[in-house]
Amino acid sequence: MLPRRSDFPDDFIFGAATAAYQIEGSQFGGAGPSHWDSFAETPGNIADNSSGARACDHYHLWEGDLDLMRAAGFDAYRFSTSWARVMPDGRTPNPQGLDFYDRLVDGMLKRGLKPFLTLYHWDLPAALADRGGWRNRDIALWFADYARVVHARLGDRLASTATLNEPWCIAWLSHFLGHHAPGLRDIRATARAMHHVLLAHAQGIAALRAEGAKNLGIVLNFETAHPADDSQQSQLAAQRQDAIYNQWFIRALMGQGYPPAALEGLEPHLPQGWQDDMQAIAAPLDWLGVNYYTRTLHAHAPGLWPNDQASHGPLPKTQMGWEIRPEGLSEFLLRLSRDHIGDLPVHVTENGMALATSGDITDDQPRIAFIRDHLLACQSALARGVNLHGYFYWSLLDNYEWAHGYGPRFGLVHVDYDTLARSPKASWHAFRAMLGG
Repeated sequence: MLPRRSDFPDDFIFGAATAAYQIEGSQFGGAGPSHWDSFAETPGNIADNSSGARACDHYHLWEGDLDLMRAAGFDAYRFSTSWARVMPDGRTPNPQGLDFYDRLVDGMLKRGLKPFLTLYHWDLPAALADRGGWRNRDIALWFADYARVVHARLGDRLASTATLNEPWCIAWLSHFLGHHAPGLRDIRATARAMHHVLLAHAQGIAALRAEGAKNLGIVLNFETAHPADDSQQSQLAAQRQDAIYNQWFIRALMGQGYPPAALEGLEPHLPQGWQDDMQAIAAPLDWLGVNYYTRTLHAHAPGLWPNDQASHGPLPKTQMGWEIRPEGLSEFLLRLSRDHIGDLPVHVTENGMALATSGDITDDQPRIAFIRDHLLACQSALARGVNLHGYFYWSLLDNYEWAHGYGPRFGLVHVDYDTLARSPKASWHAFRAMLGG
């Protein structure tokens, strides 16, 4: 069983989250190609050689998916608009795509769901990737234009808007580790992307503020970084990982500057004059989104900075091989409150577990335990003064898990990828019992 709804503040928001490319289907509604489409078509990039071309066909089946949200008793739905659908060439609005999101937002409101929009969840139009993507400083202005177009159509009905989802994944995972589109392994490209994502956020926030938008934030991911052993080298490796992953973005957003342990290797590759952007990057936010899943262990490996090795330890693991460590969530919420954001409102915008299906596709008791323990971590943070306003489970549906393809199943609802039939799992029913759906 999950904790009681009454154990949380009356205005605490419970929701579930999705992302456009992972569920909608990129071949529908006049969408243009994104860099994820080309990345997926490149042999060896995706575990099962799949793509998001059809995904869960949420583009056509969205009404039933929203019915599942309402029936479970959720308060809010965190969704993203696809830049490649709204602007197939990255610059020109697509009425068909905007009409889809118009219907989707109206459908949420009709069902009593608060629309929590994320403007960018990784589906960069291929036309902008051709122009350098996140390596090109101009992307900040392109993004601001996109934000204005979406706000003009949807802004009057949104409960909140986040600019970007997980800048670390947009920049580091994709340009240094090469695991996500565009699949680069280039420290110069990485440094530029690490800065330009924040500049795009700043330009997007400024554009939305000028249009009168309210309740604006950004979604960052955090991952506990512990040393793999007691050696000084492993301690330094964990500190460097923490600086890159957990400090780079939040420090800049809060006007605290980039962390020295990360600048050591990245500063020579940052764009000239980057310091002049830091004041704009630190423009006030209305809330912060926190995504939390796991911890990793780090050890130094020989070679040029940074060449540390990451692994997972002895704790129980999800289908992704990620350690289950709920106390890390409360640790980050407390750390953020203490060191960076003070009493700025915060939402847990993603937290979830991939669990392989068994004979009974709806039986996922380990997921219920995972959710229970992380909700208890939220309660612990609340009790210690964190200004926590909501929890969004990732994800509503089993979906396209990026480079892992369709293998990992994060959903509260099982999706048969052949028939697209939806089957609520035990975890969906547990939320329904908790929330009175």
